[in-house]
Amino acid sequence: MQITTFNPQIITKDSEAVAKLFEELGFERRHNPKGIGELDVTGIRMQDANGFHLDISQPNIQMPQDVVGIRMNVDNFDEAYELLAAHGFKNFYGDQTVGTSSSESAIMISPSGVVINLVQHIKD
Repeated sequence: MQITTFNPQIITKDSEAVAKLFEELGFERRHNPKGIGELDVTGIRMQDANGFHLDISQPNIQMPQDVVGIRMNVDNFDEAYELLAAHGFKNFYGDQTVGTSSSESAIMISPSGVVINLVQHIKD
């Protein structure tokens, strides 16, 4: 398994407000998919002039506060999922993953609170 992307991610109930803040800090929107998976997630991928990336996600669930984590894209979702689970990470969605025609993901949380949004992009 190889990591293909590794950057911060903010999971929030107000993705537009967070995106506007980071636009003021010099980030630009690169990708803005909506209606992702059964949780109807809105995603915003941003990049600044130095090539730094930030992902912002807004799932359609009640959230008492924003969560900051790491987005980690891998080339083998199942292998990475099993590795994280072996280290005590739990899937935020229970046994469910968020799948689309082009990706599979799960938000994994360690016993100490480290959040990793594990993602594999499916390439044809």
